[in-house]
Amino acid sequence: MIILFNKPMNVLCQFTDQEGRQTLKDFIDVPNVYAAGRLDRDSEGLLVLTDDGRLQAKIAHPKNKMPKTYWAQVEGTPDDVALQSLRQGVVLKDGKTRPAVVKRLGEPAGLWPRDPPVRFRKTVPDTWIELTITEGKNRQVRRMTAAVGHPTLRLIRVGIGPWRLDDLAIGQWTETQVKP
Repeated sequence: MIILFNKPMNVLCQFTDQEGRQTLKDFIDVPNVYAAGRLDRDSEGLLVLTDDGRLQAKIAHPKNKMPKTYWAQVEGTPDDVALQSLRQGVVLKDGKTRPAVVKRLGEPAGLWPRDPPVRFRKTVPDTWIELTITEGKNRQVRRMTAAVGHPTLRLIRVGIGPWRLDDLAIGQWTETQVKP
């Protein structure tokens, strides 16, 4: 079984929490499925869950280099130099990232409102970019954009390997037959 879930912000990628925070169990009532990889609590978007341990490892393990695509709303307007840095790989405290595929976007169509909303600042513009990475260092996209001078304000994962968020509403899930 493969489940695609559009994870809202402030939901943990686990089924239990000792502190009473929202978890996957608040949205998905399917026994014996587990998240294949993680998505930070303050990030939104596509999460794949499965009951197949081998598939879970294939999706989550960095050696498999499964591409993950994100829309990042960043502070400021990244110039070509900043975007090229992301494309070549950025040096972080835990090493250089693999090259990313990066492009500027307009605000994505059909985007749901975030709760809480991103802080609006009249004097500081923001820009949407799309990044595809093939590794999964902790908070990698956020650290990459900050390293090139454009901190991430909002982060939405829209793709993992062959799966896409498409029109899946926030907080909703669907089962798929598509395999990597």
